[in-house]
Amino acid sequence: MDNLLEAFVGLLGRDHVSLGAAAADCAFSPWTRLGTPRAVLRPNSTEEVAAVMRLAHAARAPIVPWGGRTGLVDGARADGAIALSFERMRQVEAVDTDGATMSVEAGCVLQDACAAAEAHDLLLPLDFGARGSATIGGAISTNAGGNKVLRYGMTRDLVLGLEVVLADGTVLPAMNRLIKNNAGYDLKQLFIGSEGTLGIVTRAVLRLRSKPRSQVTALLAVDHFDALASVLRMLESELAGSLSAFEVMWPEFYDLVTTPPAKGRAILPPGHAHYVLVEALGADAEGDLDRFVAVLGRALENGWVADAAIAKSQAERDRMWALRDDVGQTARDGPIVAFDIGLPIDAMEAYVARSRAELRSRWPQARLVVFGHLGDGNLHLIASLPETGAREAIESIVYAPLRDLGGTISAEHGIGLQKRGYLGLSRTPQEVALMRALKAALDPSGLLNPGKVLA
Repeated sequence: MDNLLEAFVGLLGRDHVSLGAAAADCAFSPWTRLGTPRAVLRPNSTEEVAAVMRLAHAARAPIVPWGGRTGLVDGARADGAIALSFERMRQVEAVDTDGATMSVEAGCVLQDACAAAEAHDLLLPLDFGARGSATIGGAISTNAGGNKVLRYGMTRDLVLGLEVVLADGTVLPAMNRLIKNNAGYDLKQLFIGSEGTLGIVTRAVLRLRSKPRSQVTALLAVDHFDALASVLRMLESELAGSLSAFEVMWPEFYDLVTTPPAKGRAILPPGHAHYVLVEALGADAEGDLDRFVAVLGRALENGWVADAAIAKSQAERDRMWALRDDVGQTARDGPIVAFDIGLPIDAMEAYVARSRAELRSRWPQARLVVFGHLGDGNLHLIASLPETGAREAIESIVYAPLRDLGGTISAEHGIGLQKRGYLGLSRTPQEVALMRALKAALDPSGLLNPGKVLA
């Protein structure tokens, strides 16, 4: 190992290799546990990443890729391994305005990529709470979702091409810029969502969209769960495909983010069963607002919506989104366990009620906060941790029903280490066997992010 570390210093330069205590100091994140790496390497190019992998492969040394270190499932934990940080590979290399594509390095921060697209009057429709620190490579590795999935899809739907370094240092140059390319296997799909276990993404080509000319944002109060789906489908059908967000907050979450010490204040009065943040992105500012108001009026007449507030300015729009994004309030009263599950909309009400009842039957003081991207079937459940050692029991309560409901233990955050033991609830034995076969074929020595996703 000492010889290997010296080889890394010779390759990258001493300023770009952290060892010992310096490496441990790099392993800090408020989001996730990063462990204690043997070294932290900071390459500056795909060629340097490939050279690192050739050296690591020859020495059988495990490598853990680091992006923005904002993951939530311990997917970047690097105890005893070599951490490969992309903090020096952050460039937006090119924006093709005619083809509406963008080429970026894997370490490019999501917010910077979005700003570069906007500077060309285009939209990169990938958005989530960690936008200011999460990287494109990290988003690709977990197939991140976020706030615009309902209209634009997951990260997978925005990736046209990738450059990937394999476990032995081979560079796979697949920087496709075409929307339609059916020439053989679509190899990039192997690496999107595989959490760095099959290959290390170094560059990507992303699909951009035209920048919307209008933005209508509203907060709705809905008193019956059954009405949520009715409102969702009405908005989808009558807003000409412009609906981009349908975010639902259960009252426990709404109360947390609208009462001190939270900075937000209630826009609609408390006491309703659900609060829905709705957004539509279109091309006709006046016409889109009129159409939205008309649809909302019919929802009110039908009794599906009890109250509503429409943002009249960007400041009011920001205030509404700030409530939804203030997830940190869920931990203000003590330790929590966070879940990111997906299930059919018609199963959600009973599932949430059952989970809450089982938690309180065992721990009467336990609190369950629920919110999420209901339009795409993704809920976030935050359970208070009532006692040391309760985490496994809480996970069993939340995860166990999902198999029979056709749900998933991870809708957008990935598997990492935290959810590895529950993978069989969402994937069949045949699927897991094929995952293992792919891992064995592409990384037979198990060097890439070892232990993540698959034991």
